[in-house]
Amino acid sequence: MQWRAPFIVAVLAAGLCSVEPARADQPVSPSVRRAEILHHMLEVKLIPERHELLAVDHMTVRALVDDLQEAAFTLNANLQVLLVVEQKPAGILPLSFHVVPGTEPSGAGQVVTVRFNRPVNADETVHLMWQYRGVIDEPPREPRHLRFVTPSETAGHIGAEGAYLSGETLWYPEIPGSLPTFVVRAKTPGEWTVVTHGKQLVRMVQDSVATADWEVAEKTEALTLVANRFVAKQREWKGIEIAAYLFPDEAHLADAYLDASVRYLETYTKLLGPYPFPKFAVVENFFASGLGMPSFTLLGSGVIKRRYVQPYALGHEIVHSWIGNSVFNAAEEGNWVEGLTTYLANYYYEELTGTPEKASEQRRMMLLGYAVYVRPEEDYPVAQFTRKTDQKDNAIGYQKAAMVFHMLRREIGEEPFWRGLRTLVARYRSRHAGWKDVEQIFAETAGRELRWFFAQWVERPGAPSLQLAASSARRVDGRDVQLVQGRETYRLRVPVSMTVENGEVRTKALEFDGPVGKLTVPASAKALRADPDYDVFRRIAREALPPMLNLFVTDRSRALVVAGGGTEEDRAPYAELSKQIASREPGIQSLDDREVHSVNGSLLVLGGPGVNRAAEWAVSGCGKHISLDQRSVSIAGTAYAGPDTAVLVSCRHPDRPGHVVTLFYGQTPAAASKVARLLFFYGWQSYVVFRDGAVVARGDFSSSQQDLEVRFDTP
Repeated sequence: MQWRAPFIVAVLAAGLCSVEPARADQPVSPSVRRAEILHHMLEVKLIPERHELLAVDHMTVRALVDDLQEAAFTLNANLQVLLVVEQKPAGILPLSFHVVPGTEPSGAGQVVTVRFNRPVNADETVHLMWQYRGVIDEPPREPRHLRFVTPSETAGHIGAEGAYLSGETLWYPEIPGSLPTFVVRAKTPGEWTVVTHGKQLVRMVQDSVATADWEVAEKTEALTLVANRFVAKQREWKGIEIAAYLFPDEAHLADAYLDASVRYLETYTKLLGPYPFPKFAVVENFFASGLGMPSFTLLGSGVIKRRYVQPYALGHEIVHSWIGNSVFNAAEEGNWVEGLTTYLANYYYEELTGTPEKASEQRRMMLLGYAVYVRPEEDYPVAQFTRKTDQKDNAIGYQKAAMVFHMLRREIGEEPFWRGLRTLVARYRSRHAGWKDVEQIFAETAGRELRWFFAQWVERPGAPSLQLAASSARRVDGRDVQLVQGRETYRLRVPVSMTVENGEVRTKALEFDGPVGKLTVPASAKALRADPDYDVFRRIAREALPPMLNLFVTDRSRALVVAGGGTEEDRAPYAELSKQIASREPGIQSLDDREVHSVNGSLLVLGGPGVNRAAEWAVSGCGKHISLDQRSVSIAGTAYAGPDTAVLVSCRHPDRPGHVVTLFYGQTPAAASKVARLLFFYGWQSYVVFRDGAVVARGDFSSSQQDLEVRFDTP
């Protein structure tokens, strides 16, 4: 690698370049792509104590149209362009440029329009050198959600705690839509290590300054660079570098992450083809994150400490190596990448290595997420999903989209589905693909058109609502059963299982595309279930769901019932939790523990017997499933007691079964405090029992309305 100029070129003689003021009648919109950047040769210096970036960018620009007079670039508004020159064999030629602040869509950027010294023809390349500097200092902020579904929010930060520069930072000049390659030389304090895409060529430390050279040979949408005081550990796997860059306190976890990375790479190279990058690295971050970039994943310290190696965690980021970071998402057509990645990592790895029961439970949870978080009037098509900002987006863009790929696999068969995935990865490597491209490839491998499938499941909002209706009269030749859709009808193939008198279970598929699907079951049938393993994406009515904390979270009317009994020490953890909830969800009402009958919606009761006077009432909707006193709680026939015990339990509202009442308490303040901070991560079960902060039991209370099941009377 040969560098064209010394690091941070000195400002050239006065008059060599000029900066024009913004011209309202002339700026070139970056959304109209008339040129693209092919390659960046970046030289950057990070000065953490001043939050400062100094940079020189040697770039290669290609014209996409004839008679190109100027090109528009985006750059962070806090970065000052000092000069732009054209580099030629005979020397350098200064170019004029003008700046229009605040025109980048996020409002954080500026448009820098560079005027060439002559018209440039289509496919002709121009070599530019930029020099710029400025402050990148946006400390990470916590998102405002009861349960986090997004990382801490920052567009970029350079500081004593670490450096994070991403595509959103706009830390180098870019023409949106370009897919450039990079060579990067980064200078940092001597004890710091830089990580970015691709592979590191060399790192050296001299005079307390570390210099690292990186090569990014694969085209990329945006370059992310991070730096910190890492302890690095590497190993080789089939010619690929597997690495962990962790902080000193977590360095002992490196082997756990390296082992898990190899395990997932072994699995997914068999399914998707060769790994597309020269390395895969697990990198610890100084703020909360779970981000997948080409050739590395950036995980916050909190999850690193918890050994974030599960399929839905590290496995998900590794699948992004193919889906999203090698094959790019065509954002103008929505986002298919997260749904497919969720299907392959969060779901399919469990199917591959676990049991059919575990796989069925995974699919049930996908349907539950949609039922809980997506109200019919707020629904939108999968094709309109772009990124996750709340749990509704998660339910549509991740969970429903994952189920779309599951149903596609069942529709076209195993061999065409997996061949289609490998074709997608190979054909669109370093290219953008959209839902139309996904449809085309699977239609090819299936050997038939799939327009109806993608129109129904991707381009249409909503989901079928199904009900079973069966004749109660016993006949010699059997019973009539109808599977009834709601007002919106879908083309469906619904698995049906029936249990006959000898205990045998028979299965068949019911196919229909109208409001009613009919079948006759034998007279010997004792029970029938439609879609028993949750293979069809559908809407489960909220009334048919087990009571759970997440039904409180998503209720339109909800209130906290604060503790009014016990000592101040007894009430302290609940008061703090109540304060945190109110700060994140200011619309939640707070009630005295004697006012529970004044609210029509769902309630969260904080504090147990002796601390909250509503505690015993809160569990009355669970009937015989639960009983409690000041010393212990009995759930589903099992007693739990001890000073380190805490309980989260949800029941149907005793007076209004369309709502829930959730009770959270600890036998001691210390037991409650250990759980309170993460309470909303346990929102899917009817009950969760904790001992010393760890889950020791969990389960569901059946709804009074069973999902798509009928039992036949015995004569």
